[in-house]
Amino acid sequence: MPTFGNGRRVAIIAGVRTPFARSGTALKDYTAIDLGRFAVGELVQRTSLNGADVDLMVYGTVVQSVVAPNIAREVSLMPHFPRTLQAYTVSRACASANQAITDAADQIALGHAHVAIAGGSESLTQVPILHSRGMSDILVAASKAKSMSQRVSTLARVRPKDFVPITPAIAEPSTGETMGQSADKMAKLNGISREAQDRFALRSHQLAARGLDDGRLVAELAPVPVPPKYDTMLATDNGVRRDSSYEQLSSLKAVFDRQYGTVTAGNASPLTDGASAVLLMSEERAKALGYTPVAFIRSYAYAAVDPGEQLLQAPVIAAPIALQRAGLSLKDIDLVEMHEAFAAQVLSNIQGLASRQWAERAGFSQPVGEIDPERLNVMGGSLSIGHPFGATGARVLTTLCNELQRRGGQFGMLTVCAAGGMGHAMIVERT
Repeated sequence: MPTFGNGRRVAIIAGVRTPFARSGTALKDYTAIDLGRFAVGELVQRTSLNGADVDLMVYGTVVQSVVAPNIAREVSLMPHFPRTLQAYTVSRACASANQAITDAADQIALGHAHVAIAGGSESLTQVPILHSRGMSDILVAASKAKSMSQRVSTLARVRPKDFVPITPAIAEPSTGETMGQSADKMAKLNGISREAQDRFALRSHQLAARGLDDGRLVAELAPVPVPPKYDTMLATDNGVRRDSSYEQLSSLKAVFDRQYGTVTAGNASPLTDGASAVLLMSEERAKALGYTPVAFIRSYAYAAVDPGEQLLQAPVIAAPIALQRAGLSLKDIDLVEMHEAFAAQVLSNIQGLASRQWAERAGFSQPVGEIDPERLNVMGGSLSIGHPFGATGARVLTTLCNELQRRGGQFGMLTVCAAGGMGHAMIVERT
């Protein structure tokens, strides 16, 4: 089996997450730090982990808090762990949790750590709202005033336009194009029909509902008390629509390109709050502590494309590299988990993986191949479950490893697209 450069294998012991809730609903009163603590605390409890054995925590988030930007450190200061635990935060847009996981895996492979917790958290309800630059300049000047009269005269410079806030936008700074506009463009460039998108979205909801009802997805969840009374528990993802139908989805209007577009609220992932966490160990330490891994990290790769071209197509470049590094081909893969930012993006990625043109762009003569739909996202995905930006990557990995184990498969592949034209792929192996 291929290993990291020095021969160390990185074991995936377990993963857990909070329920994913549409922003502004059940989890709206929790910060990303709060949600991260729920996920990490449950992971510690479920695995009977001694916090003193943890060497490192790496956590991902996208919309960072301006008052506590190192979310990993805040989560690590739970009573479960010593205050000396090293912790840092990473951000790679929608692949932030994946970056956290591969960073932690690299540290284990290097021998700098033996036990690590990695994952991510996001509250897309509690996003920072910024003052305009004019208002900021005035407030800073007022804070430096040496007398009350100077302060009053400075504040008197405020104009109505200065009160207009700046809110975070899910748009590319380099192009000004939103993710939804990019997905619409990808649908047009790749010939992805509105019907295909709506049918794929319906499939996601149906499979996620099945996974929740039969307990497979529920087993990954850490129930969370619901504010403000805390007298009920959120124990399921609240974005999965069991009553959805193709007729309902096909009746929705396009959101981004209202005249010619095909991306709607129904075939796009919703803004979501939630957190996730994964326990990683060196193979040797796992054996010493008595843990049985659910899988091992076999390989991974990151890639990028021009954001102005097809923003969410980089997984098509990353996947063949990860497969090559693993010494495998698609025919060896038992299950595939692909992050569903938009139905148009997933269908474009599937098409790209079978394309010789995209293979050549990745430096290969042959394409990865056709993805078997029976092995793809077998319990739905982000279209139905939701997409807290910083947390999704660990959710995808946890689901892949658990389902691979249930089915007795050997190899699994995951892919995640991300803003900035970035993409990630990972190969895991059950032994």
